[in-house]
Amino acid sequence: MSAISKEFMKSTIARFRNYKDLGDRSFAQLNDWDFNYQPNDESNSIGTLIQHLSGNMLSRWTDFLKSDGEKNWRKRDEEFAKNEWSKLQYIELWEKGWDCLFNTLKTLKKKDLKASVKIRKEPLSVIDAIERQLSHYAYHVGQIVYIAKIIKSNNWQTLSIAKGASEAYNKTAKIKDPAQKFR
Repeated sequence: MSAISKEFMKSTIARFRNYKDLGDRSFAQLNDWDFNYQPNDESNSIGTLIQHLSGNMLSRWTDFLKSDGEKNWRKRDEEFAKNEWSKLQYIELWEKGWDCLFNTLKTLKKKDLKASVKIRKEPLSVIDAIERQLSHYAYHVGQIVYIAKIIKSNNWQTLSIAKGASEAYNKTAKIKDPAQKFR
């Protein structure tokens, strides 16, 4: 793999790991009930978001280079069905999706980055497909974190720099490149 290809894959995997870590650290603060809390009828619960993310990951990353990312076995609408599962059940589903994603990314070669794939019959470069999924997962992980913050309220343990603590953080920050955290 060329230096640029290696750097792209290394930084991409680091970004995906960062979003997974935000979810993991949010889940650590929650109990079973919290995963099923729905702010209103039009909103999703954290559990529903996990169901959707896992379904999407399994569909997109299974046979990534060989078949359309929207598999005919995927039941997307069912991902939004309300379930009242346990925290453990949701986390197992979460891990299954992420495992599929990371296992696929580890297999990609330089030539694969120049290839084309399809998602819902739309041709995309592999790089575009990866970036599409990165932004999609960031969007939903952000929703997960936001709902978790609402649930925990004053008991929320921040996942980044606390309000009013930027100056102190900048003085003591050791990691300049966020991707280094995962090297």
